[in-house]
Amino acid sequence: MSDPCSFSSFSTCLTKHLNLQLHVDFDRHVIRGKVQLTVEALEDRFSVLTLDSRDLNVSSVSVNQQTAHYELGPKHSFKGTPLVITLPFDLSRGQQVIVEVTYETSPSAFALQWLTPEQTAGKKQPYLFSQCQAHHCRSMIPCQDTPSIKHTYYAQVSVPKQLVAVMSAVRDGQEVDPQDTGRIVYRFRQPVAMPSYLIAIVVGALESREIGPRSRVWSEMEFVDKAASEFSETETMLKTAEDLAGPYVWGQYDVLVLPPSFPYGGMENPCLTFATPTLLAGDKSLSGVIAHEISHSWTGNLVTNRTWEHFWLNEGHTVYLERMIGRRMEGEQFRQFKAIGGWKDLQDSVNTFGANNPLTNLVPSLQEVNPDDAFSSVPYEKGFALLYHLEELMGGPEVFMGFVKSYIQRFAYSSVTTDDWKNYLFTYFKDKVDILNKVDWNGWMFTPGMPPVKPQYDTTLADACIALTQRWIKAKDQDLNVFSQSDVKTLSSHQLIEFLSLLLQEEPLPLSHVKRMQEVYDLNASTNSEIRFRWLRLCVRCQWEEAVPLALKMATEQGRMKFTRPLFREVFNFEKYREEAVRVFLAHRAAMHPVTSGLVAKDLKVDASSTGDR
Repeated sequence: MSDPCSFSSFSTCLTKHLNLQLHVDFDRHVIRGKVQLTVEALEDRFSVLTLDSRDLNVSSVSVNQQTAHYELGPKHSFKGTPLVITLPFDLSRGQQVIVEVTYETSPSAFALQWLTPEQTAGKKQPYLFSQCQAHHCRSMIPCQDTPSIKHTYYAQVSVPKQLVAVMSAVRDGQEVDPQDTGRIVYRFRQPVAMPSYLIAIVVGALESREIGPRSRVWSEMEFVDKAASEFSETETMLKTAEDLAGPYVWGQYDVLVLPPSFPYGGMENPCLTFATPTLLAGDKSLSGVIAHEISHSWTGNLVTNRTWEHFWLNEGHTVYLERMIGRRMEGEQFRQFKAIGGWKDLQDSVNTFGANNPLTNLVPSLQEVNPDDAFSSVPYEKGFALLYHLEELMGGPEVFMGFVKSYIQRFAYSSVTTDDWKNYLFTYFKDKVDILNKVDWNGWMFTPGMPPVKPQYDTTLADACIALTQRWIKAKDQDLNVFSQSDVKTLSSHQLIEFLSLLLQEEPLPLSHVKRMQEVYDLNASTNSEIRFRWLRLCVRCQWEEAVPLALKMATEQGRMKFTRPLFREVFNFEKYREEAVRVFLAHRAAMHPVTSGLVAKDLKVDASSTGDR
């Protein structure tokens, strides 16, 4: 077996444990590291170990404390550089050795974002956070950077004493750094085996508040109390998830609210979910992100896709579980409504990629494809749609959730492929194999574009959104005075988001219409980022020039790719402001996360190499 996104072969050896000693250097924007990997041979006469690395400066390698020969292979465009270590002796199958690598990261390491004090909420202290998914851990630690391999880890992290370090692990004490009294060493342990992409580190002026018996929320002082109230339902969601999927095995479940440049809505790092501050809108409609990250504790972290080609196993099941939590907490109509919104997100992704693009396959080939370029709502929503379709065929939500729970228990602590999942599905439903055999598996898994079946979702909560959308589409200029604030009075924020999403699927409205919509609904005043994002896209698409600076402001004052990329694309497509979109991007790119800036550069057709992008 191999992984097209990794140089390390997982058929010849496995990493069982990492022991990390990290020294965080804010002046030079590097981490000085020493990692001890406990490696087990899977074959006799094992003598050469290949690790993934990217832009690491390796200074020494030893094996069981004997100096070992190593060399760095040729550099690959996104996989980095293989670190090839020749062991001083051969191993027999089952034998373990400790491989120690001393190294330093590059200031432009893809996994790490170094923020100046000005880029934080507090404006006084610098900040560091990591984002290793999908294949960026190798720029922070030399390792077998593939989701097929799971290991435990311990870490000791030395940071300036005015800062706090947290990791995707259980906190295990702290002490003054014996080498430097101006620094503190924080200790961590992660006793549950997990893939390298879930290793995470944050260093900053952090504070925490307790939000439940096994949960704290962490952030800068400026956000911490708001975050504590925003995520107060965390324990209820955890209990609901345990009820559906089995025991929570990770001990602590903390939430960390990052500075605005964090590129994702959330990241399911074990014991420490990362969350975007765009969630802090005082609006419970945003709890879906936390339900999603909580669900990953089972689907993704406990049962993991073996390679990124099987990413839908992580994300499709997590969306399914997240919506089952929503069903328990808000009712079945709510789950159906969220599924309708998800189908629209899927249509958006298929339209953006193109309906014949193989990256819209549920199981794409990633041979020589950067997994960052393949990232979209396809694995999430096409994956969910398949599971929902099977739920309908197999006997409803209770029956199918029984399968999902059984699948999680069967493959807990391991990494799986789509075939493993499908074989288990056929085993579990052995009395319904004739129905399963009628599913168009090739159409679902290996065919680009929209799925072969569109599920019939209950539209009860969507009907009001559809009706209001139709009224706006059909209205002539002389009809605009019939609209009033009362149109949206009874709509939830979820429904308002859906209304705007529906309008974005239609031909652009006349400018007179969006101006009237602002008069009666005052959407410019919304602090809910999901509403604001769709509203600004709609305004720019209808060529309302006053919205352009607002759209570019939202695209740059936070860095969540879900918002930043479409907003930039929308302005770029408005011919008159195309150059302005590029100018604003170039002015802000240095403050952006490297993954975000690289993808926006592609969207805006800016040559990444000529502008110092990494």
